[in-house]
Amino acid sequence: MSAARTFDRLARIYRPLEYLAFGRDLERARFAHLSRLRDCGNILVAGEGDGRCLERLLSAAPRARIECLDISAAMLAAAKARLAGRADADRVAFRHADLLTTDLPAAAYDAAVTFFFVDCFSAGQADGVLRRIHGSLRPGALWLWADFALPNAGLARLRARIWLAVLYAFFRWQTSLSARELPPMERFFQHAGYEALADSLWQKGLVRSVAWRKVEKSS
Repeated sequence: MSAARTFDRLARIYRPLEYLAFGRDLERARFAHLSRLRDCGNILVAGEGDGRCLERLLSAAPRARIECLDISAAMLAAAKARLAGRADADRVAFRHADLLTTDLPAAAYDAAVTFFFVDCFSAGQADGVLRRIHGSLRPGALWLWADFALPNAGLARLRARIWLAVLYAFFRWQTSLSARELPPMERFFQHAGYEALADSLWQKGLVRSVAWRKVEKSS
């Protein structure tokens, strides 16, 4: 059974499961830095889920054209349904795609949004996905990233390890994910030359949201 099909089965229950486990903290992480995208013209959203972020993003970036990619047809359908009736819904182009194999246009976007998405990949898979997104961003572009994180030490780190073990076990069972641990996101952003403009934490450091900027390389 493919991951694409098994993600579909979670589309209807993902939101209540999220609220049951973490309250609204994952939503807070998604929405924390959206206002930074207000002047963007073209935005890539990868792994959107049920459309809650898109709904906020349309208001936060009133002039942007948004391309939304997701491997789950059911999640895309849920996102489309959430936007139904909005006068500005035509600014969103939905695309059923797997970023493990889908190429992106070079230097096409002013911003990328990846919320609770990259943790679905193993380190090797994540590297390819992140490089694709990186190559699609223009110099100076913003990258809003929110995901689970591992605090540096203490009880917070132990708590996070337990939660991550539970979450990965659940999603392996439900979606056949190959990932077993978080990919090294901080290392990627540092090596790729991004600077952190804002960094927010919830759940004692288990949930993190960062606004990154792609630094323009001097010629």
